[in-house]
Amino acid sequence: MTRRTTATLVAGGMTALLALGVLALPLPYVRYQPGVTIDLLSETKGDERIEVTGHKVYRDDGELRMLTIMATPPKTRITLMTAMSAWLSPDDSVKPYDEVYGKDETEKQQERDAAVQMSTSQDDAIVAAMTQLGYDVPRVPVVGPLTDGKPAVGKLVPRDRYLKIGGTPIKSWDDVVKAISGATPGKPLQFVVERAGKKVTTEIEPVLDGGRVVIGVARAYDYKMPFTVKVNVAENIGGPSAGLLFALSIYDTLTPGSLTGGRRIAGTGTITPEGAVGPIGGIQQKVAGARRAGATLFLVPAVNCDEAVTGARGSMRLTAVETLADAEKAITTYAANPKADLPTCEEYLAR
Repeated sequence: MTRRTTATLVAGGMTALLALGVLALPLPYVRYQPGVTIDLLSETKGDERIEVTGHKVYRDDGELRMLTIMATPPKTRITLMTAMSAWLSPDDSVKPYDEVYGKDETEKQQERDAAVQMSTSQDDAIVAAMTQLGYDVPRVPVVGPLTDGKPAVGKLVPRDRYLKIGGTPIKSWDDVVKAISGATPGKPLQFVVERAGKKVTTEIEPVLDGGRVVIGVARAYDYKMPFTVKVNVAENIGGPSAGLLFALSIYDTLTPGSLTGGRRIAGTGTITPEGAVGPIGGIQQKVAGARRAGATLFLVPAVNCDEAVTGARGSMRLTAVETLADAEKAITTYAANPKADLPTCEEYLAR
């Protein structure tokens, strides 16, 4: 072997090692991938995913599938090779780390917040479905998810029931907003809450954030239900994005006949107690997950339409929905005639 050949081989090996080193460099991005899909009309470990006590139920055929995504956890970086793989995949995507997670957010914090969001979304979905069926469901405001770094952390606990703020009795969420927004930033404000059946009094100093007086707590409610509904999904699944599908599955379980007409339908979207459908993250991956699961119709929160239409949907139809009533109508129409006209994302975007 000549000296030139040896030098060429050594240089080639060093170049390859350098290339491998570059591909392994950590990058500040988050990878999104399609996760598992779950038919909410099915059973899990012998129990119905939608359990009802105190009301007649109707178990029918068809599927209503909620969708999940897999995302790089907080405090983790992906490699250039992983990023390139995601960029080349029609089903995956990458986003800048700081668009997804806070600077100091940890995996434990993210899991905690996702669990609270899941619990809240189930309650909201139950109320939305009951309201759609004509039930009146009284509610009282409670402490929702807390914002890290804000004054309420360490003072209030999610699901605390507000009794008084600044001496004012609390009956509605508007009362909460007025009491906090009318407070003086930096001056202690007294909160009286009910926690695990006991009265707790604490003081919080509100802060000014973006021109608003806040303590860093999200809206949530406790409800007086006319009967009991329980949603069974794995504890490691969190977030609020399955709210719409929870509501639809509960509605279908409480009404005679198959809402889906025996078809496989998927969708996503947050839900309010009033039945309004809201935006979610990772819509492209959820479209891909529904396609992989064999769904033939996908319910898209209208505000996510701009991203949803770029997802790899194959022959699966997309329909834009803004409310629970919209979604129920779309499914009923589709079940009767899969070729029927439905509100499309293209029509929504053209408004």
